[in-house]
Amino acid sequence: MVTYLLKKSYQHKTYEEINFKDLWGDNGVFTTMWIFGRPAKILFFKKHIKNLIKSLKIYKLNTPNLEKNILKLIKLNIDKKRSYNHLLRVAVNKKMISISLRNRKTPKLNFNLKLISHKRFDPKFKNLKYRFILKHLSKMDNTTSDVGLCYKNTILESGTSNMLFIKGDKVYSPLNNIYKGITYSFFNKKLSKINNKDILIKTLSEYNEILLIGSGKGVASIKNINEIKWKRKSLKFYKILSSFYKSEVNKCSIYK
Repeated sequence: MVTYLLKKSYQHKTYEEINFKDLWGDNGVFTTMWIFGRPAKILFFKKHIKNLIKSLKIYKLNTPNLEKNILKLIKLNIDKKRSYNHLLRVAVNKKMISISLRNRKTPKLNFNLKLISHKRFDPKFKNLKYRFILKHLSKMDNTTSDVGLCYKNTILESGTSNMLFIKGDKVYSPLNNIYKGITYSFFNKKLSKINNKDILIKTLSEYNEILLIGSGKGVASIKNINEIKWKRKSLKFYKILSSFYKSEVNKCSIYK
């Protein structure tokens, strides 16, 4: 069960507060950001907002001054006196903007991935069609487990994160049917290049490490996938990526 520190919804036209709706399943988009510390910092904040507005334009949901007003509502709901370690989610549909804060939990090293047959709707974008995934995630402890989405014998992404697959000294990512998030873009630059290819389920035994990367988890290492008897063979790249990520966190500026 998700525990919210804050959950509010606002009308587009008036920006007045209304009864909260999470908007899951609606025609709309969202972004999730890590807010931490006191005073608050938000990792990759400008990139998250830029990507949100880009998606709103693609879905034809953008309106005049929408970005400006989203920023106002975020600022309104951040308490300068509070110490944060939360996930800030902004969801937008045609009629409203919903803002919520929930605890961000650190993934443990005994992390299990459960494979399920599913491809997200319009997967290149962070849209709100997540009900099927949330039904599975609601039954899990997200510090020790996640779902791996599979389609036509390939593995795509987890229910919450992008996935990286390590073979030797090369890093691979699925080629199609995934959303390449802000954290993915960060590591793509840090590693010079992430190699894109179809990741067949039957070939997973070839990979020494499988990593999850995203705002919610930072960097997480999969220990096992029980359905195919896959087990982690190394933590080498987990440590490398964790170091990159920690360095970026330390450089993050205070939210103003």
